[in-house]
Parts: sequence; structure tokens; C-alpha cells
Amino acid sequence: MEISQHLSEDGKRLYQNERIARILKILGQKEYVSVKALKEILNYSNATINRDLNVMEKRKLVRRSYGGVELLECSDPLVSRYQKMKLSKIRLAKKAAEYICDGDTLFIDASTTTEYIGQYLTDKKDITVISNNMALISFLSEYSVKCICLGGEVVEKPYMLCGEDTIKNARGYHADKMFFSTGGICQNGTVSFGGTYGILHQTMMENSDKIFFIADREKIQKQPPGRIKHFDDFDFVIVDFKIDSALKETCPNTVFVEI
Repeated sequence: MEISQHLSEDGKRLYQNERIARILKILGQKEYVSVKALKEILNYSNATINRDLNVMEKRKLVRRSYGGVELLECSDPLVSRYQKMKLSKIRLAKKAAEYICDGDTLFIDASTTTEYIGQYLTDKKDITVISNNMALISFLSEYSVKCICLGGEVVEKPYMLCGEDTIKNARGYHADKMFFSTGGICQNGTVSFGGTYGILHQTMMENSDKIFFIADREKIQKQPPGRIKHFDDFDFVIVDFKIDSALKETCPNTVFVEI
């Protein structure tokens, strides 16, 4: 697994999976594209493009042939989520990082939203990050951040871990702050809370002093399915949509981030 050593146009480092998401977007428009064209469009070296395409081929996202690549019918939902609401996720993550202090121990879950917090932690001192997201752990370890990977089964290829071992390991740690996101919310303040990560999230919540829930407006539903929690179950809620005044009274620590 590689965290890119290259820079984007605005000078920021990119995750390899962000480059892959860009390639998938291009292939969605063109169906077939040459390596030479990808090099020109993305402004990366042949070596970098070929490494990314090799990873994509191993994940069965693309088929390589005759100096180019084409999209397979199946695609990786995790990779596509990195591209959805990307600007919102980055700004929400930046706001969340403002609450992190030197010396903090953090639980950060395996979501594409909270993964973006990582780029704002590289200058923090003496922090510890505990996560079931291998991409986040790998990235932060390059900056000598103390990192603890919770281990367990890969439930979303290639980075996200969960399962009995992950939950058991999480019980052995205590965090000053927990940051997480889920797949569904609604504007009355209810939040989907269950599925693959539900028990792990609950364990992290029980073992954390402060709980931060983060979500963008793309996750808004009429009613989240399955088990639910409410904004007032968390210490802070960071969103990019405005909530009504009544909910704001019951959840005064809801933070609106304008995009």
C-alpha cells in the first residue's frame, strides 16, 4: 500500500486511492484511455500511473491492454466514496482537527470522511491515533505519529478492518476523543448506527471522553435504516447542512461548516 509521494496542483500530498478515484472518474467518461493520456491529464510520471493501474487491476477494477486501460463493470464502492462530496469531507475534517490538541489520544474510525483528518494531524505533537483504517495508519506513521492499528478482518478492501478481533482490541484502549461517521443521517438529528461497524463504534464511544460525529449532506435520508442514535448522544456534531432551531437548542454543540 502506497501513500503518494507526489503533490497535487495545490501542493498537497495525495493518497494513492485519491489518484485511483480520479482515474476511475476519467474511465467513466472515456471507457478506454492510454497510459500516455493519463500521464498528461493527471501530471504524474509513467511509473506512478503504472503502479496505480497495477493496483487497480489486482482489485479487478480495470483491464489493461495495448498500452492503455479500460473499466471493468464492477467497481470498488470504497474507492468511489473517496470522490463523493470530497470538498465537504475535507472541510469537515479540517474543522474536526481544530478540536485536537497536542498530547491527545484519538480513536478515528474507518470512514472516508474521518480519514481526511489525517492530513491535519502531521504537525501535532505527542498524539496517538488508534484506528481500523490501515491507509490512515500508514499515512500518519510517515510523520512519526504514534499509531495503533486495531487489526481484524478486511471488510472493505483494501484498507478497512472490523470484526470480533477489532472490537476486542478496541476495548483495551482509552481515548480522549473519538471521531466517526456513518452512512445515513436525517435532519431531525437521527443517525444510522449499526451494520458492520456498529459494535465497534459503540465500543469506541464507551472508551472515549469526547465523541465527535461528522457527516456531509450527501448522507441525508428521510429515515436512516436499522438501529439509530441521535445527535444528543454525541458531544459534538460537525455537519455541512443547517439544522432547525429546535434541534439546535437540544444539541448546542452542533457545528455547521459552510462549503
